[in-house]
Amino acid sequence: MDLLLDLIRVLRPRAALFGAGFDASGQWALSFRKRDDLLFCWIEEGECQLLRPGNDPLTVRKGDFVLIRTVTPFTLASMGSIDPIDSEAAVLASKRQRLRLGSGDEHPVTLHAGKFVVESVNEDLLSGLLPQLIHLAAGDPALGRVRSLLEMNETEARQPGPASEFVIVRLVELIFVEILRKGQVKSAEERNGLLAGMADKVTRHALVAIHEDVARGWTVADLAKLCGVSRSTFATRFQHVVGLGPIEYLLQWRMALAKDELCSGRKSVLEIAYAVGFQSSSAFSSAFAREVGCPPTQFARRYSMGQSGSGRI
Repeated sequence: MDLLLDLIRVLRPRAALFGAGFDASGQWALSFRKRDDLLFCWIEEGECQLLRPGNDPLTVRKGDFVLIRTVTPFTLASMGSIDPIDSEAAVLASKRQRLRLGSGDEHPVTLHAGKFVVESVNEDLLSGLLPQLIHLAAGDPALGRVRSLLEMNETEARQPGPASEFVIVRLVELIFVEILRKGQVKSAEERNGLLAGMADKVTRHALVAIHEDVARGWTVADLAKLCGVSRSTFATRFQHVVGLGPIEYLLQWRMALAKDELCSGRKSVLEIAYAVGFQSSSAFSSAFAREVGCPPTQFARRYSMGQSGSGRI
């Protein structure tokens, strides 16, 4: 079974654009609040700085693509310092589809932005999947197909035609999948999480095994033997690279699959319990309630009510 396909199936990532883009020149700064969202932006023309508390400024240039989790606030700004405008307030106040920032004609910048929306019941997987920031530089020859997708995206933005927004959104979604496929994409800080685990030569074997047979009663010793290292070496490495212990990850993934099945309504609680490695519905229900905060039947009922109303639990 393909580990990445597993993730895409439970996350169901969808991209949404913020209007028709942003034009800026002169001195400007646009701040983004802490929302725990997964935002993206790419630069069509010019360059700007990405500023985050406690980090050095990152220069984002023409053709670059940035994927950022808003676990902290951040700011996009011109090369000079200026008090930022709140992005949400700016969009609400603007009467144009394209947001205009700054004044004057010097150092023009055109950028596009948006966010990824994933299946709400498993959106917590993102916190362990990606580093806070991934910066894809336009000139990086290792990007391969990501670079091709970015070029197609840029062409579509410059020369819009019928259904351009639909095309751009699908291209951005493909970029996201390609980032996950590559695994080794460089981030702006030391990586850990599932993406790093997929790229690591030791932990990847364990992750693939878990995803191929999630119902098996895996032990740390079993997984260490599979990876060809000692139990202690494996446990330490898995914790360091993935960010949680192997059995903790196994349980997290079982709960993610269970939540997905409960929301689909295709299987009974007992069938789901067996499918994710529990020998009885009572054992599964106890573990589910402990990890998720409510019994499986209540979770499914709340999800169903949310879907018929606001679309979220």
